[in-house]
Amino acid sequence: MQKEIVVIVGGPGTGKSSVIDGLIEKGFCCYPEISRQVTIDAQKEGIEQLFIENPLLFSELLLEGRKKQYQNALIEPHKIVFIDRGIPDVLAYMHFIGDEYPDHFDQACKEHLYTKIFIFPPWEEIFVSDQERYENFEQAKNIAIHLEATYKKYGYDLIEVPKDTVANRILFILDQI
Repeated sequence: MQKEIVVIVGGPGTGKSSVIDGLIEKGFCCYPEISRQVTIDAQKEGIEQLFIENPLLFSELLLEGRKKQYQNALIEPHKIVFIDRGIPDVLAYMHFIGDEYPDHFDQACKEHLYTKIFIFPPWEEIFVSDQERYENFEQAKNIAIHLEATYKKYGYDLIEVPKDTVANRILFILDQI
């Protein structure tokens, strides 16, 4: 029986976290998005937006956290593990801001392979900014373009999740696995 490590991706404010929460309620093993926690931890240290002030450090912390999530997913007893954002997301965001990154970022994408990638399209009607999400909707659309291009660069076929209720989005994802 092959382990399914499934990644949920999309720009900010597309409903990913709501779907992850719904999957958790249904008893699925899900790993949360870690960038909010990295941001909150930096804010406790007096750095308001680490991604803006030191994008490489922020990205290094995300890369290490996502590699750890992947390694943990491999040893989970569950057949399916859902992860809110994968390692290529780190590179996509660096592309979005036009920043360089070390070669080991690229290598991490090649070494940590996911089973399926579900991408959530930009959806203005549900988009909300908050203290950890500094992007506006136009930026969110641009990030989505970078996410799609980055995952495709690593050979992934992305499955677009239709704009629908949380319950229907969950059913769509489960039907594809």
